[in-house]
Amino acid sequence: MTRTPRAGVLAAYGALALVWGSSFLLIKVALTGFDVTQVAVGRIALGALTLVVLMALTRTAWPRERWLVGHLVVVGVLLCLAPFLLFSWAGQHLPSGLSAILNATTPIWTALAVTAAVRSERLTRGRVAGVALGVVGVAVVMGLWRVVDDAAFASSLPAQAACLAATACYGTGFAWMRRFVTGRHAHGPLAVATGQVGSAAVLGLLLAGVLALVGAGSLLPAAAPPLPAVGALVALGALGTGLAYVWSTRVLVEWGSLAASSVTYLTPVVGVVAGVLVLGEHLTWNEPVGAVVVVVSVLLAQGRLRLARRGPVAPLTTPSP
Repeated sequence: MTRTPRAGVLAAYGALALVWGSSFLLIKVALTGFDVTQVAVGRIALGALTLVVLMALTRTAWPRERWLVGHLVVVGVLLCLAPFLLFSWAGQHLPSGLSAILNATTPIWTALAVTAAVRSERLTRGRVAGVALGVVGVAVVMGLWRVVDDAAFASSLPAQAACLAATACYGTGFAWMRRFVTGRHAHGPLAVATGQVGSAAVLGLLLAGVLALVGAGSLLPAAAPPLPAVGALVALGALGTGLAYVWSTRVLVEWGSLAASSVTYLTPVVGVVAGVLVLGEHLTWNEPVGAVVVVVSVLLAQGRLRLARRGPVAPLTTPSP
């Protein structure tokens, strides 16, 4: 019997698409009042605080196993600290819509990393085709043919590379979770998320403190930041790095992993639309075209599209379990 989606689950799914899709717009706004480190570390600290409050309200037990805590520290760096720093830095130089489109390559990196880290996962023809098509899609999104005669475009390449490095961190982090964390303990998603984000917050605050000591940054902005920047940072932390984990878990439990992960296809659309409507950003033809190619490549890499097989069509049979 098919479970009928409840309004609450639909609302959680829509909230995920809106919050994660708007993250790049929020980064741009937050950067008007905070520097790169303050945006990245601030959102992690606010997200950790939100999750700690949820842990206290639900009386959820903290992870105490040393091996698990060690892996959550690694995951915290790969899924929070490193990519948030990279996306914040790139946000100084790129339109938020372009960052959102490049973020859609995360499932491609995940497919590669999981194949390398998990023995039961093999590199199928679909994954190979998906990865290859994804490379083409990224090249179209970036408009690499302009590098020869467009100095402004060439100067944006490091920022675009930073976005791709961030999504590579995401892919490696998901593979690390699959290899060393998932199914190896009795803790629920809230406890795991809090350990992950909390460890990233501790490391991020330590990093910000060190940068402040050597004169390469400061823990707090020199002047009072504008209200929109404060609001954007709070939304990034409390919603995008805190409550989003709760919404994601609910959708995953109710709909399953395949349906839940389809939010990946909506976030770049939300990101592009938000950038155009709120910030007045302009799209070039190659960005939406490349985004479609990237989405198709993700469908191939995840096995949701099948490559046509040569040879006679096999008769229909009842699938075995």
